[in-house]
Amino acid sequence: MSSEREIAIRESTSTVPRVKTPPKSSAVPVPFVYNPSDDGTDENLLILLHGLGDTQIPFGKLGHQLHLPQTATLALRAPERIPYLYEEAYQWFPSFDHLGELLEHPNPTSALELMTKVIDHLVKDCAWPPQRIHFFGFAQGGSVAAQFALKYWQNELALSQKALPSASDPKSSVPAPRSLGSVVSVCGPLLSYPTLSKPCPTPFLIFHRPSPAETAMRPAAVAELKKGFAKVEEVKMRGEGMPRSKEEWQPIMRFWSEHLGRRQMDGLYEVMSGTAPP
Repeated sequence: MSSEREIAIRESTSTVPRVKTPPKSSAVPVPFVYNPSDDGTDENLLILLHGLGDTQIPFGKLGHQLHLPQTATLALRAPERIPYLYEEAYQWFPSFDHLGELLEHPNPTSALELMTKVIDHLVKDCAWPPQRIHFFGFAQGGSVAAQFALKYWQNELALSQKALPSASDPKSSVPAPRSLGSVVSVCGPLLSYPTLSKPCPTPFLIFHRPSPAETAMRPAAVAELKKGFAKVEEVKMRGEGMPRSKEEWQPIMRFWSEHLGRRQMDGLYEVMSGTAPP
């Protein structure tokens, strides 16, 4: 009957390659550790950003140990070495004054410019859709992830605004603004107050420690995140620094289970309503 809703079963296909091209060191301005997905399907990319004074090495190991399904990981090293230190210790942006004191209002512009270059390479050369790129950052790395997600969304809004139909061509299509897949920030607040015409739809999880933890955030930090992001999940647990126990990792793993994409595997089929068989 023509009035009945038709159900067609069609093999799932995707124009995005199942195995992505690894990032090239010639296109990524900083050292990195890249791990393709354990199961051979690179549906998501989790970018890991370390904290102040660290390197990409521990976070490269962390990315591999997470064993997230259909998820490749990319741990980046911050671009600037912390001055006057003998050990390998890096910062995402200038963080200290000439006396060696932490800057109260640091400028993350250099880190955001770096992330723009990296994401452009991943999207254009490695075939990663922006909505399949996720971030995990600790402390300063979490702040960079949060700021960049807002910057990316702001740029997308601006591009969409520029593409609005003109009076001479009112029927021209306008590309919808794209957002990144998700952000998990551990003790990493925004560095500036967000001023967006429309909140960023990227799902955001903030895991933080209450005072007197050394990594405790300022009281207004969560409210500022909720001003910039439409979906913010807050997890507060006593302790210090990165999540350590299974209990502390559980809400983060649950968040990823809700927001990481899943690709239909070869040979599986999906039900498509309202379409006729080919």
